[in-house]
Amino acid sequence: MKKIVSLVIASVLGGVFALGGYVFFIDNQQNSDNLKDSKQPKVFQANYIPTSSYVAENTDFTKAAEETVNAVVHVKNMTVARANPLAELFYGAQARTNEKAIVGTGSGVIISPDGYIITNNHVIKGADDVQVTLNNQKTYDAEVVGSDEKSDIALLKIKSDDDLPFVPFGNSDNIKVGEWVLAVGNPFNLTSTVTAGIISAKARNIHVSNDRQMIESYIQTDAAVNPGNSGGALVNVRGELIGINSAITSQTGSYVGYSFAVPSNIAKKVVEDIMEFGDVQTPYLGVSIAELDSDEAKQLDLNVTEGVLITGLSDHGNAKPAGLKKNDIIVNVDDVKISKFSDLQGYLNSKHLGDVVNVSVLRDGDVKQFNVKLTNQFGKEKIGALDFTKYLIGNLKKISSKSAEKYRIDYGVEIKGSRSKRLRDVGVLDHDIILKINNEKVYNVNDVEGILRKNKGKVIILQVLNQKGIVEYIQLFVNN
Repeated sequence: MKKIVSLVIASVLGGVFALGGYVFFIDNQQNSDNLKDSKQPKVFQANYIPTSSYVAENTDFTKAAEETVNAVVHVKNMTVARANPLAELFYGAQARTNEKAIVGTGSGVIISPDGYIITNNHVIKGADDVQVTLNNQKTYDAEVVGSDEKSDIALLKIKSDDDLPFVPFGNSDNIKVGEWVLAVGNPFNLTSTVTAGIISAKARNIHVSNDRQMIESYIQTDAAVNPGNSGGALVNVRGELIGINSAITSQTGSYVGYSFAVPSNIAKKVVEDIMEFGDVQTPYLGVSIAELDSDEAKQLDLNVTEGVLITGLSDHGNAKPAGLKKNDIIVNVDDVKISKFSDLQGYLNSKHLGDVVNVSVLRDGDVKQFNVKLTNQFGKEKIGALDFTKYLIGNLKKISSKSAEKYRIDYGVEIKGSRSKRLRDVGVLDHDIILKINNEKVYNVNDVEGILRKNKGKVIILQVLNQKGIVEYIQLFVNN
């Protein structure tokens, strides 16, 4: 019995010693491991991004594509090549048989369920008829509601018994370089084509036109865009319209890596103006500006090379009464960074007359802020009946019977009283008579105003009869 008890006690003691040794060994090992870990730097995945929308492999383009393709339409511009008038004179009506129909194609985006469609001005320019084909192959005749050459945007309208699919506007001011986008359109007459890419740059000026009034503040993207895509949609991954595809730069005429879109905020503002006023109202700060570069910065003893330099202030705008000064550098407008002219131009052309913008300028090394109400070129929020005439030419009246008899004419308007600075500079005097504008006879002040408005953003030719009986020709730029 004593032997059995001794064996049990020995077994228990052995187990205790064994367990104690094990615990001691493991604790030391864990302490050793913990010490080892504490001396090692923690390693995290460098490409870890918690939001899937920024990862190409995880980004779902299908929802945006599905919602957009049915709202992007095929636009046909049909123009008849007219017969030569001289041929008709010699050969009669049979010359008209040589007239040919010319069809141009592009794209458009339905922006409302009742059939308003946005496209490029160059897609429908000069059209005798415009047809629109939806993704379901239904074709409609379209009315051109209005267009704006300066922004290259046009508004169409079709009539449908049903509500149409449409693309909602996004805020193009909020887009970021590197953000994923889809281009949807009809390249080479291939309907409902979707391509993907990223935003490569913002506020691009590509000098697509020699027109100095042209708004060039494009979104640059590497989503493939080809002939026929013009007027189509550039959307973000949420399916919001952030641009209207408008141009490519290429030696071949086809896509070579970059394409350009009018920002949606500019397009939206143009459409709203066309619908409300029938025309586009251009907002002005009331300043003359120049690009800031290294040479200009050195000359002005500045330590910055980004921003827009104010070189002068207009008497017709609100910048001067708001407190802006010559040589101020505009660096920010409403929290939008202004690095170059196209940044400023693009943002201002997305605003409406009467809007107040907060302008941040760099002056004497300090940043100062000013609130400026935007007006038109005449310093007003609405265009008056004779604003273009008074601003560009001066006060006019119908020619007197005495002048008509003296010069043996039955048309023309006489300059009476104040003249514009441009006319004074070239020697036009009070009582001189404007006979024609762009070779079109004028009979009264309303004729003059109509021609000036029709030629906004263009150079016109005034035919002026001076008091010596000599006809002079004067160029005049009609600012938009």
